[in-house]
This record gives sequence, C-alpha cells and structure tokens, in this order.
Amino acid sequence: MNDLIFNLHPTIELTDEQFFQICQNNRDLRIERTAEGELIIMPPTGWESGNRNSKLTARLEFWADADGTGLTFDSSTGFKLPNGANRSPDASWVSRERLIALNPDPAKFLPMAPDFVAELRSATDSLETLRRKMQEYIDNGVRLGWLIDPHNQSVEIYRPGQEVEVLLSPHSLSGEDVLPGFVLDLAQILS
Repeated sequence: MNDLIFNLHPTIELTDEQFFQICQNNRDLRIERTAEGELIIMPPTGWESGNRNSKLTARLEFWADADGTGLTFDSSTGFKLPNGANRSPDASWVSRERLIALNPDPAKFLPMAPDFVAELRSATDSLETLRRKMQEYIDNGVRLGWLIDPHNQSVEIYRPGQEVEVLLSPHSLSGEDVLPGFVLDLAQILS
C-alpha cells in the first residue's frame, strides 16, 4: 500500500493546533503535512522494514545515551519544520543545547528541524519522494541526513551546501561532526 495524500488547500487550511489534534485523534495513523498543506497518511511498514528501523533507532539511542549531548527520536515524533511542514523522520537526533534554548512544550510537536535525520526506504516507498523529503530536511536546517535504501544496497548522504553523496554497499556510516564518534554498522540494516 502506498501513501494516501489529501490535498486540502485551498478549501481547508489547518492551523497547527488543528493538525496536532487530527494526529492525536488518529494515533494509529502516521500522518505528515507538507509545506503546501497536503496531508500524507502513511501505512505501517512490513516486518522487515520495522526490524531494520528498530535496529537503526536503537543504535542511535545507544550512542546518544553514552554521548549525552542530545536526544534521539523515533518515527512517531513530529517535527514542525520552518517551512510549515510537519514531518516524522524514521530516526532523528537534536542537541540538548538547542532543546534547552527553545524550551518546547513536551506534549506538542517539536517546532524545529532536527540536527540529524535518517529515512529508511521500505518496499512501498518511492525513492523520488524520499529524496525530496531529504532535501526538504536539509533546506530547513538539518545538518546531516541519511537516506538508507536496502533495496538498492545504497545510502545517500545529505549535507547543507553540498551535492548528495551516494555510497554503494557501505559497511558503515559516520556521524561526522554532527554525531561525533557515532558509527552505524549497516550489516543488519542493508542486508
């Protein structure tokens, strides 16, 4: 099953609070909103993608706990990007310093772009749609992004002001200066 897209604009323009309430009233659905106001309803992933995503998030969390400089988030976390889109990356990380400075309401979506995002392509995901989403993250302040594609055995690395770097069958990924010391072993994620 592919994503279901509802184009509400210009008939209905949801406020941030209305969108948040729709998500709260439909907790079993994964809903995102584009900068243009379209609602995207995403189906649950198959077990294989779910397992890969669990490994990705767990490894990021393990590093973040030891590092202590930020917090990790899973795919159920909503971010309100500066362009107005509401997105939920498969895995993400935000520095504690930025969170403390913002002091966001913990019951609401984070009104910021994460420092780091990872999207893991599932069997039903459109590669072009994910690429646009990754570029949107970078355009809105994400400092490092990984698009992990098990089907093509590749990873696309997104950084501000740089061309996308494509790695074919990499064994690991470095968190670079955004996640210093974090190295993601891809053996069980790309296989």
